[in-house]
Amino acid sequence: MLLKDISDPRLQQVFVTDVRVDRELAFADVYVSAVEGATRSQEVLQGLDSASGFLRRELSARVGLRSFPRLRFHWDPTPENADHIEKLLDQIRGEQGAPRRHEDTKES
Repeated sequence: MLLKDISDPRLQQVFVTDVRVDRELAFADVYVSAVEGATRSQEVLQGLDSASGFLRRELSARVGLRSFPRLRFHWDPTPENADHIEKLLDQIRGEQGAPRRHEDTKES
């Protein structure tokens, strides 16, 4: 729906990372991120809040529930954190040089 049904430019290149629905089906917490990262978090969350009525209505038509939960949107920093950790690991590998195999350290 984010790709095809919503034309809001604030929601371009946004993806859903997780959805958690409470036991009573009153709320669905939707976690999102964007390709550009946290610099767009406020813009994205505002766009999703303004589209929440449309999204809820469309989702309720597609999912067979008697009552559909209200949508709450949250920014998910996990993709950015994973990228940061990967860069740190690459930096550590670069400082240590190529890893040596155990056989190379034995004397012949």
